Amino acid sequence: MNWRTQCAAIIPCVNEEATIGALVAAVRDQVETVLVVDDGSKDHTAAVARRAGAEVIRRECCGGKGAALQIGWQRAHNCAFPWALMLDGDGQHSPEDIPAFFHRAEATGAALIVGNRMVDAARMPWLRRHVNQWMSRRLSLASGRQLPDSQCGFRLMDLGAWTRVPLRTRHFEIESELLHGFIAAGQVVEFVPIRVIYKNEQSKICPLRDTVRWFHWWTTRIYSARELAVSAPRSGNSKVTFPSSSITSSAENGRPALEMNLLKRSV
Repeated sequence: MNWRTQCAAIIPCVNEEATIGALVAAVRDQVETVLVVDDGSKDHTAAVARRAGAEVIRRECCGGKGAALQIGWQRAHNCAFPWALMLDGDGQHSPEDIPAFFHRAEATGAALIVGNRMVDAARMPWLRRHVNQWMSRRLSLASGRQLPDSQCGFRLMDLGAWTRVPLRTRHFEIESELLHGFIAAGQVVEFVPIRVIYKNEQSKICPLRDTVRWFHWWTTRIYSARELAVSAPRSGNSKVTFPSSSITSSAENGRPALEMNLLKRSV
């Protein structure tokens, strides 16, 4: 696989003029095509990214990280790229880690490779680390396998597999939906250790608002689906099947509202 020409890097960002130029230049050392989806920036993000050699898809209004990623994925797919590499635009992800994603994909045949910051979790901000671990535990139970870092946006994805996974979210919950969707579809998912880089950047995540959005996705797509499977009528020889990747353990049953209240208190 010639990753340099067969993979397009996709960077969704909002107001990242301070970091996007150096990031694009470094990523272009690894892959030829970099697509920056400027999600309604009010600064010079788009101009800086173009000067660094990126193709820029400009959105006048901020529609959310999930919506921006979907636009980037569709663009790369339309251009016949078989693979997409995703990085955040704020400099949290090191382009030096990119080859590790390519090596893991070749070694395992996985359709989705996710960065894992938990090998050096103590360097993450306390709140981000604990919310990530909390969500990762629930997704691990729902998916039937260990997911050490479910919220990392540094990923490598097979775009052919992506076209077969329905995705509906438009904001930061896209990380969870994509991961769970690939596992539920029977795709191989792997994790690769990456370095942890946090400086003085301001997170685009709003703890309360985006937690509520995550719970909305969780209750409508995961929790409610499990309840439907449990309560579905059975008669005669009919058999209701439900993918094990979407079934939670008994310890997870029945209290999404209570858990949300507890998480609100922690943030």
